[in-house]
Amino acid sequence: MAMETEQKPWELLSYEEKNLRLFLKQKALLKTFLDTGALSKEQYDKSFRDLTEKMERKLLRA
Repeated sequence: MAMETEQKPWELLSYEEKNLRLFLKQKALLKTFLDTGALSKEQYDKSFRDLTEKMERKLLRA
């Protein structure tokens, strides 16, 4: 599904697909920050946990 979602234009994505795409981009950005030293491992873990919890709440409301 992720491959299909990445190839579709934004306006054709469903609400869930948009949220997934945003989540994946935010996850990749956090990883970049970790890899470049902009975030510590502890900061990365907390931010990723918060992001995951927020995404789960959004999915439960949809």
